[in-house]
Amino acid sequence: MADDRRLDDDLLTAEHGPESGDAEVRPDDRVDDERHDQENRLKPSFVSAVHDALAARDKGAVYTLVEPLHAADIADLIELLQPSERAQLASAISDLMTSDVIAELNDYVREDLMDTLSAHAVAIIAEQLDTDDAVQLIEDLDAADQAAVMAELEPETRAAVSSALAYPEETAGRLMSRHFVAVPEHMSVGDLIDYLRENGDIDHDFFEVFVIDERHHPVGTCALNWILTTPRSVRLTDLMKRDQTLIPVTMDQEEAALMFQKYALISAAVVDDSGRLVGQMTVDDVVHIISEEAGEDALLMSGAGDGDINEPLREAYSSRVRWLIANLGTAVVASSIIAFFGAAIEQLVALAVLMPIVASIGGNAGTQTMAVAVRAIATNQLTRSNTKRILWREFRVALMNGGTIAVLIGLATGLLFTPMMGVVIALAMVINIAIAGLAGVAVPVIFERLDQDPAVASSVFVTMITDSMGFFAFLGLAVAMGLTG
Repeated sequence: MADDRRLDDDLLTAEHGPESGDAEVRPDDRVDDERHDQENRLKPSFVSAVHDALAARDKGAVYTLVEPLHAADIADLIELLQPSERAQLASAISDLMTSDVIAELNDYVREDLMDTLSAHAVAIIAEQLDTDDAVQLIEDLDAADQAAVMAELEPETRAAVSSALAYPEETAGRLMSRHFVAVPEHMSVGDLIDYLRENGDIDHDFFEVFVIDERHHPVGTCALNWILTTPRSVRLTDLMKRDQTLIPVTMDQEEAALMFQKYALISAAVVDDSGRLVGQMTVDDVVHIISEEAGEDALLMSGAGDGDINEPLREAYSSRVRWLIANLGTAVVASSIIAFFGAAIEQLVALAVLMPIVASIGGNAGTQTMAVAVRAIATNQLTRSNTKRILWREFRVALMNGGTIAVLIGLATGLLFTPMMGVVIALAMVINIAIAGLAGVAVPVIFERLDQDPAVASSVFVTMITDSMGFFAFLGLAVAMGLTG
């Protein structure tokens, strides 16, 4: 957040667009009225027009082009531009850079953009955001910039953000909203309706009202449709739903998302260690978590790190290269097995032709099983209580798949080479796919037991096992059955 390259402090607070004398370029001459293609993506011609206007330093043209866009589209446009153009665009469109745009930005792009702003400008953005979004904005800053921004916040916002930052990352305490409606249990429906109407400062969306006791513990919830369709004289204690799902502030966000999914929740109370109501989570937060975690697991399984095209080069390199190095080590293991049978391969070229098939099919089978296992662990479908059953199930599936593939490859090999070679590769295929089925479950489970993310490196080890055992089974059977003389 360097002062020598920050934008003006009034960024995001301008009441008007650029001065009328700034622009002579007419964007209508260069782009169609339709700014999106059939997939609702910004057209290249539109992005090019914005780029040209920025290059010409024509703020008027830039503003005219961007002004009709939705906040999410403005965020997309910022991400599509060169890093050097993003701050220039933000300055040009000024009052269009609302909190909604900031909230939609990619994490890396938002972080880079925040570095170009003064602490005062970042604080203005944070004040417009919901607490959870403000926390996400501020937590990405370094310690010095965090302190500078926190000093610029209003006392109420500063207290809420400080409280959230005290919780570990990716927990309910970081994600929850501190805006909720909670009322004492002695109220009637009429009292509640009057209270909601008289309090004009309730400017946030809510789906249910939390009923609390004198200790501020949630004792029930009332859905809005119940409140609107119930006579005013009915007491909340007679209307409310007492059974509710409470989310501890320290619960991992992925576990909280699973609770929403399992119990079909729209919102849920978040409580501290003493059981006091301190916030709420809503389904829109959970949708974001599910999408984020699913993409993260898929990328971790491939060793691609965050897999974000906006990720800095150094971070992308370091996150990927370590798994490629690990993969190199496992490949050496498989190669050493091939080298052990080098004399046999020299005598029978067919072995060299066929052994990649065994390893490839085994690797794919292992990847299939591993994907199922990782997802089952993530969704709590695979736990300590049913690990043996799942292992046995996947082993049987692997045997069935192996038998089918073995018949096909065995017949083809027998016709092209020799019947005995067909038998060898068929047996090797069954063995390798069966091992792949076991490894695809066992490796993620072992990682999970060691308190490591099972999606991180499972693929590297499963591939090593299937490659090594595939080569060993195929070449070993060939030697044992005398195919190499």
